[in-house]
Amino acid sequence: MMESAVEVEKGIASIKEQFLTTKEKFHAFLDSGRPGQKSEDADRDPGEPEQKSEDADPDSGEPEQKRIRLDSEGAPEEPDKKEKKRMRGQNKNRPRMKPQSYEGRRLCPSIIQERDTKCFFGDKCRFLHDVSEYMRSKAEDLGEQCYLFNTFGKCQYGVSCRFAKAHTSADMKNLVNADLYDPCAERAAVRNQLDKELQRRLRKKQERFSGAEAFLKTISRGKRLEEEPRHTAQDQETQITSAVPPVKTVGPITDADIIKLRQCEKKQVDFRDKLYLAPLTTCGNLPFRRVCKRFGADVTCGEMAMCTNLLQGQASEWALLKRHASEDLFGVQLEGCFPDTMTRCAELLNQHIDVDFVDINSGCPIDLVYKKGGGCGLMTRTTKFEQIVRGMNSVLDVPLTVKIRTGVQQNCNVAHKLIPEMKKWGVSLITLHGRSREQRYTKSADWDYIDTCSKLAAPVPLFGNGDILSYEDAMKARETGVSGIMLARGALIKPWLFTEIKESRHWDISSSERLDVLRDFSNFGLEHWGSDTQGVEKTRSFLLEWLSFLCRYIPVGLLERVPQKINERPPFYMGRDYMESLMASQHVGDWIQISEMLLGPVPKNFSFLPKHKANAYK
Repeated sequence: MMESAVEVEKGIASIKEQFLTTKEKFHAFLDSGRPGQKSEDADRDPGEPEQKSEDADPDSGEPEQKRIRLDSEGAPEEPDKKEKKRMRGQNKNRPRMKPQSYEGRRLCPSIIQERDTKCFFGDKCRFLHDVSEYMRSKAEDLGEQCYLFNTFGKCQYGVSCRFAKAHTSADMKNLVNADLYDPCAERAAVRNQLDKELQRRLRKKQERFSGAEAFLKTISRGKRLEEEPRHTAQDQETQITSAVPPVKTVGPITDADIIKLRQCEKKQVDFRDKLYLAPLTTCGNLPFRRVCKRFGADVTCGEMAMCTNLLQGQASEWALLKRHASEDLFGVQLEGCFPDTMTRCAELLNQHIDVDFVDINSGCPIDLVYKKGGGCGLMTRTTKFEQIVRGMNSVLDVPLTVKIRTGVQQNCNVAHKLIPEMKKWGVSLITLHGRSREQRYTKSADWDYIDTCSKLAAPVPLFGNGDILSYEDAMKARETGVSGIMLARGALIKPWLFTEIKESRHWDISSSERLDVLRDFSNFGLEHWGSDTQGVEKTRSFLLEWLSFLCRYIPVGLLERVPQKINERPPFYMGRDYMESLMASQHVGDWIQISEMLLGPVPKNFSFLPKHKANAYK
């Protein structure tokens, strides 16, 4: 009876009857497994997100304060439409706690790093300089072993590390394991760091963009972009003698300093038959990409970066360009809507970071980007789009790729008209998401249309993207004419999908193995963001964002019908053990409990609400 009742509702995955349960029994089972749950509930602060009031919906995962505001807006005549609208887009009014706000007084970096010189700011420094005073207010250590110290032989966070007991002496000095530290000190695990001198020049607008300026002059003069201008020998000689090198050089100037590479002389990348991890905002961070590389991802790409923010030298935006040593085929994705800023940004990255390709985001559907003319907006501004592509191509030494959607309106595809033009513009790879902007993620991807577009794109490789959550989905996608596959939400829900595709099997991964994956992510996060309080809480926030996707995974052994479809949400079910049931919970408090297993207890003033409401999921 229960199984048939579940199958009646559209969009719910089919699970074996013996594992099905009700919402009340599911949450009662999870509550019974929490150690000291009753005593904790009695002492818990009302502002903490794990508290469950009588009128709170345990499946909503939203703080009670936000739900009251939504309910008090007045009930409309059609409640179904209101609910659909409420679950669309992002939680824009979610509580935002900066990681540094979880620590009252912070220790001065000059003391943490044990510098020989005194603090540059002296008495005006806003940080503590007394280690004893700091230790009295510092939160308790989270464990006896420090991942950074055990891996690299030294923890750069010293006494501020939340695992400081593992590598500090009795007099609060940082210990070093020379056998591990010396080999690691010679090589940099993360590249594409923002240089302080470059940041200063960008902020003062002193950085020169000679290649971009030369291209922009051709636009202002109204020259046609279809063909490169032909120069005579006299013109080339005049150009060489009058040209100024883009950077200060030591020694004589050679032709390579001045004459740009032809398209055939640029770095070539073989994209065919690769598994491409999509650039994912928020969740596609460096630690997550490292996890996916371990499972077999071939191509990785950084999160979408705004070109204007990069040109202003914003450190938070430049952090999106960082590349780990394990990422052997890595690119960055830029978003912009004007040829001048995009071309200058491409030249900037070409000179200062190490990438294998640069991608243009012309598929982002969010209003903030689209209304400015970027993202999907570029697909309707073909002149600007062409100028951006040709301009960036003129200053890059690496391939330029483009990611697009089928179109803007739901029933008005335009990708098939753009693709032949993009071939003329000189793109090296096209990635097509099989949905329009209006569709977002609510409808299935149109792989028949992707197949049609792949034939139009030849010989330029075209990757397909959309609704791949199993190796069977990948096999069907490869039956079309695509050159490769891009994985986005499928990789978030189950990052071992890359292994399943390469080995052509369904992996019934256990809950302990999944917890090990989360532990690896946590360790990578501590390495990337830091093992002090700020780094731990930043790692926790990104882990929780990822858990909002991971909870959608249904173990293969529980499914009545294999494989699970990406737009099918799981009903309430009991896992084969407590951890498997806990990982299936859609409640924020249960995600926080998982994070506490890996990163220790949350601070007293901690709060979290997922960024995405996930309309396609609920």
